[in-house]
Amino acid sequence: MSAPQHIAVVDDEVDITQLLANYLQSHGFRVTQLHNGRALLDLMPADPPALVLLDLGLPGEDGFSIARQLREHWHCGLVIVTGRGDAVDKVVGLEVGADDYVTKPFDLRELLARVKAVLRRMAPREGATPAARGSNRHKLCFAGWELDTAARNLTSPQGKDVALTTGEFDLLRAFAQHPGRVLSRDFLLEQTRGREAGPFDRTIDVQVGRLRKKLEVDAEDPQIIKSVRGAGYILVPPVTSA
Repeated sequence: MSAPQHIAVVDDEVDITQLLANYLQSHGFRVTQLHNGRALLDLMPADPPALVLLDLGLPGEDGFSIARQLREHWHCGLVIVTGRGDAVDKVVGLEVGADDYVTKPFDLRELLARVKAVLRRMAPREGATPAARGSNRHKLCFAGWELDTAARNLTSPQGKDVALTTGEFDLLRAFAQHPGRVLSRDFLLEQTRGREAGPFDRTIDVQVGRLRKKLEVDAEDPQIIKSVRGAGYILVPPVTSA
């Protein structure tokens, strides 16, 4: 029997962390309650969670700063849970690497569905990808880059590992599985968010922008992922499997 997945709930309101801990534990998760960002950063090397539920309005360093540090040093799911519902905050949250953004007040069942969706997208997937159907190959190569869909790892042309958020990985995999095709935002949103996808399609634009910063020589003049006005985006280089 596998060990329960570990979730860290970070919020300065004790009532909220207790509510979430009780609910998530009742659904089979192991939960650590924390009330500031420093406590989370101290926890990460000792007992890293599979996913973090992170409030933005924390004492000391705010949630955005903590999110940036998480993405620089650790690979885990990240869902921002906050009372800030402004569109600008949502975009910033996605830009710093959040996999999802939930505003308070929230429905516990919806939050649980979003947590499970992020964890599901993070898990290695069985079977061949569409680009490598009929074989056991999981590596998709383009423009010197190598995307390992089994290990969920991206390697640069220089042989260095490049960290991707869950959303960035899912998006790049969708491009690599459909090279040379114009992919609409709706299609990409479905590929990266599945049934939990909402109407906030700016998610795709933000994630594409983040990918370009990691893949392109010049993110302002992209040669790998190009925009197609009024239609969506296209991965230009050919893709081979290995």
